[in-house]
Amino acid sequence: MRGLSGKVAIVPGGCTKIGRAVVDAFVAAGTQVMVADIAEGGGFPDGVAFQPCDLREDAQIADLVRATQDRFGRIDFLVNVACSYLDNGAASTRSEWLESLNVNVVGSVVLMQAALPELERNRGAIVNFGSISSRVAQTGRWLYPVSKAAILQLTRNQAMDLAPKGIRVNAVSPGWTWSNIMDQLTNGNRAKTDSVAAPFHLLGRVADPAEVASAVLFLCSDDAGFITGTDIRVDGGYSAMGPERAEPAIPLLMS
Repeated sequence: MRGLSGKVAIVPGGCTKIGRAVVDAFVAAGTQVMVADIAEGGGFPDGVAFQPCDLREDAQIADLVRATQDRFGRIDFLVNVACSYLDNGAASTRSEWLESLNVNVVGSVVLMQAALPELERNRGAIVNFGSISSRVAQTGRWLYPVSKAAILQLTRNQAMDLAPKGIRVNAVSPGWTWSNIMDQLTNGNRAKTDSVAAPFHLLGRVADPAEVASAVLFLCSDDAGFITGTDIRVDGGYSAMGPERAEPAIPLLMS
């Protein structure tokens, strides 16, 4: 993809499975990367640095931006992978609501504000992470879907107000993906994850992290130079399916 080599990306949440796939894809395209995470980072290839960062702390976000400028000399892309899965549905407390929104929405805004002069100077791009969860009701889940829906509205608002500065802002909304949370829930059983996901996705499986990363890189690249304010659903047909699922219902009526 054009326009990625020689650029610099900050990837909060870069130590997760999806985040690491984004980092690896950037490196393969010639982009240098600053990984930011609350988890300890390591084992990254040349061209990648790590900065501990809690997106709930403005001072740590400022340190992240400063460290990226000091290490690489510029900032071109922000890819906001980091998120909280905290969600107790209808029983979620005020503090849990604030925690979810602080990590999933507000943290990325404060990072944008801190990096804005560099993004404007370099006519950069931002990619936010939405989710299929932002568009449907899911049993027992309130905080995560609401925060992801907010991210999609944030993406539209950012795209409008940052366009005059030459900054494009888009989102990706993955379907079920082989991610840290899927790994934890199934004790590392990818085959089980695919089998549970199959009825909800036209392609009959979860996404590989690299498939999500490819969409992220496209949105950052010059090949997406006239795309802003939109959301790419990397969801294997989840949002296209609706309640019919991928299995025919008529034979059930006839049996």
